[in-house]
Amino acid sequence: MKITWLGQAGLLFERGGVTVMIDPYMSNYVEKVQPANYRRSPVNEAFFNIDPDIMIFTHDHIDHYDPETAPVFFKKSRKKMSVLGPTSVRAKAMGDLCGQNFILFDKYTSVTLEGFVFTAVRAAHSDPYAVGVVIEDLVENRVYYVAGDTLYNSRIFESLPPLYREIDVLFLPINGVGNNMNMTDAARFAKKTHAMRVVPYHFGMFDEIDPKDFECRNKVIPTIWEEIEV
Repeated sequence: MKITWLGQAGLLFERGGVTVMIDPYMSNYVEKVQPANYRRSPVNEAFFNIDPDIMIFTHDHIDHYDPETAPVFFKKSRKKMSVLGPTSVRAKAMGDLCGQNFILFDKYTSVTLEGFVFTAVRAAHSDPYAVGVVIEDLVENRVYYVAGDTLYNSRIFESLPPLYREIDVLFLPINGVGNNMNMTDAARFAKKTHAMRVVPYHFGMFDEIDPKDFECRNKVIPTIWEEIEV
């Protein structure tokens, strides 16, 4: 599996010709609403050449379901893309889909596609429909958990499928604003999941947040637009 960080909470999974994209934020749309949170790194336009098989959105905030990114992928897709998102995303995406297959992905929903099992789990965020995603790779027998945007909440662990104690890689926010975990709570969260590797995100648009300060013994700090070595 090749995994690339797209900035913010965006991730690209590639395995055997199958591509899965999660929460791509590839514009500077947030700056229009929050000028201080402009892009610190330019968009790599090459990633718009990707035609994902599966697109997942964890919630409807503009740096996750980006109205200047998602429609670009929908319009140019040469295949019938599977688009997974919770109720809040469905309300925004339906006018953009251009014939793509939207699958309602609310909490506790499990969908099997292209040799993966995707399970929507709880997230504690300002969007009440927000979810995290557990990804079970049936081909390579690995488990990934993308926490989405969330605070530390003990009920999240109750919603994880039984295999969560075998998580190979956990991806989680560390910025501590906008109803996301701070670094201390993110480290607690990571320890609770027993993940083998922990990849922080949501640090690239805040000058005061340095991922090197994230005290987690098994962390892997990603570099935007590059493969994450996990």
